Amino acid sequence: MKELNVPRTESAYNYQLLIKNILFSPIVDNPEQEIVYRGTFRYTYREMKARVAKLANVLVSMGVKPGDTVAIMDWDSHRYLESFFAVPMIGAVLHTINVRLSPEQILYTIDHAEDDVLLVNSEFLPIMEQIRGRIDTVKKYVLISDDPHPHPTSITFDGEYEELLAAASDKFEFQDFDENIRATTFYTTGTTGMPKGVYFSQRQLVLHTLASLTAIATITGHGSFHREDVYMPITPMFHVHAWGIPYIATMLGVKQVYPGKYLPDTLLELVEKEKVTFSHCVPTILHMLLKHPHAQRIDLSGWKLIIGGAAMSRTLCLDAMARGIDVFTGYGMSETCPLLTIAQLTPEMLRLSPEEQAAIRCKTGLTVPFVDLKVVDSDFVEQPRDGKSVGEVVVRAPWLTQGYLKDSKASERLWEGGYLHTGDVATRDELGYVKITDRTKDVIKVSGEWLSSLELEDIIAHHPTVAEVAVIGVPDEKWGERPLALIVAKSDSKSSAKDIIHYVMSYSDKGQVSKQVVLLKVRFVESIDKTSVGKISKVTLREKYSK
Repeated sequence: MKELNVPRTESAYNYQLLIKNILFSPIVDNPEQEIVYRGTFRYTYREMKARVAKLANVLVSMGVKPGDTVAIMDWDSHRYLESFFAVPMIGAVLHTINVRLSPEQILYTIDHAEDDVLLVNSEFLPIMEQIRGRIDTVKKYVLISDDPHPHPTSITFDGEYEELLAAASDKFEFQDFDENIRATTFYTTGTTGMPKGVYFSQRQLVLHTLASLTAIATITGHGSFHREDVYMPITPMFHVHAWGIPYIATMLGVKQVYPGKYLPDTLLELVEKEKVTFSHCVPTILHMLLKHPHAQRIDLSGWKLIIGGAAMSRTLCLDAMARGIDVFTGYGMSETCPLLTIAQLTPEMLRLSPEEQAAIRCKTGLTVPFVDLKVVDSDFVEQPRDGKSVGEVVVRAPWLTQGYLKDSKASERLWEGGYLHTGDVATRDELGYVKITDRTKDVIKVSGEWLSSLELEDIIAHHPTVAEVAVIGVPDEKWGERPLALIVAKSDSKSSAKDIIHYVMSYSDKGQVSKQVVLLKVRFVESIDKTSVGKISKVTLREKYSK
């Protein structure tokens, strides 16, 4: 039988796809380009690489070995970026801790991930004081602080980050590893019970970086991420590697701006002063920024903004476009590393009216390279690409988590049939554009028929008196479920529930939404519960309002 594999010369180098090659073999080598933290600290790529080597030396001196886990609790910072590289580059696993979880959940993730070393910002010392005595695995603690005089603590630290780096050598020989070793882990939110751990290899992160870069950098006419851009994340670095964009930004050698804790004034000030041109965030953050008084005083035109994590309403999209923001949707989830699709517009689409463009920009979009995405029914039959037939989104790609950490049953359910099940309900049109219509767990089941909560939210968000809306299904003895709209009204609003229902019914009369909306109930609320990453928490809302 013929040998099928490519024969390899014994002395040939077996090149592995490793994170170090993102740093040391970028598309653009830009050693004097700036990396900025909160506008108060700035340094160059050359200095960043030296600090990555210093951090590697610090961790190895603490006994960190390949396979060990190093965790970090910090806001978005240059130190976080250094950890993105240094930890996996020594063969260790980086655990990015979601600092917005409850103390008990943080304790659970630290022990479940078996963290060996913990880098912790002084702002989170009150949390650490609550759980320190119950942490089983951590052997070493490193303090991160912008404050020269942080709050007193009973925790014994093995050093302060900057002092440790100052004393370390900036020379480190980064070794090769098998590209399939685990590089990162973090924990999903929004599920019942404790968070679930997902994990990614060095190979997966490199392939996600290359494929996402190819998709984002080759958009024609809008949204392209290129070497002249200034990048600032507004999605936490603890959440799916800030969508993997810091790795892409580093490959492109662009100026990077890290804002620390997300405060509207700080974010808008950095956009203005550092001339930020490329970011990503969830819809609630964009809404908050656009409504902030500071936003009215600055020029936001030319800012390219990917929206993900939840559906963007057409109203929000149009508001952003009116300010000159090039806003469009990206789609993925914690389990997918995350990027799967981007709502790219063709040059012809860019000539459409703002309303017509918004309808496309709010779609989930086209798949990025190497993503095999299907919309299937309950029998796993692929649905027609007609923009109407509804099914669950299932995917394959080289960078998807291979399961949930230490949870084989949930992992099998995730990968049932050899495709990763997203739990998202969608349609796909003849051009290949995917449109998420709901989560399988959020869709409202009225007399056996499915009613999309997202479509209702999009319609209600158009009403001039509505500041924010969430639609959930609540139990109904006759219909099984009926839709309940929870609305935060604008401060000067005088609208009633009857006005909102009449407005929604006008869309039903035009055939733009199911007649089942006649069952809609409306309730005005002071606020809408969010998850730790700023998404509307429909789990919490159902618990609160289904009684």
